Amino acid sequence: MDITVHELKEKLEGVDEFVFVDVREPHEYEESNLGAQLRPLNDFVTSFDEYEEAKDKEIVLMCRSGVRSAMAQQYMKDAGFKNVRNLLGGILAWKEAFGA
Repeated sequence: MDITVHELKEKLEGVDEFVFVDVREPHEYEESNLGAQLRPLNDFVTSFDEYEEAKDKEIVLMCRSGVRSAMAQQYMKDAGFKNVRNLLGGILAWKEAFGA
């Protein structure tokens, strides 16, 4: 399942509890970020054990355009994670919608 930038904005402003992971590279994260945990895709696919406690929680993944986070989403689903959402359009869509 995917999530739109508007849905994510509501989550970030609300009290919903979820795990938020950015799978971009450090230099991309430094340029702009939404406060997610930085876990570059190459590291992310080998570190699922770190997220084992969150297996039943909602996990939102993001990247620059939604492609890498979609790959990470599939890896997590294949590993048995049930509620993993990909930010459609990534940070580019966020910037287009909200300008920051």
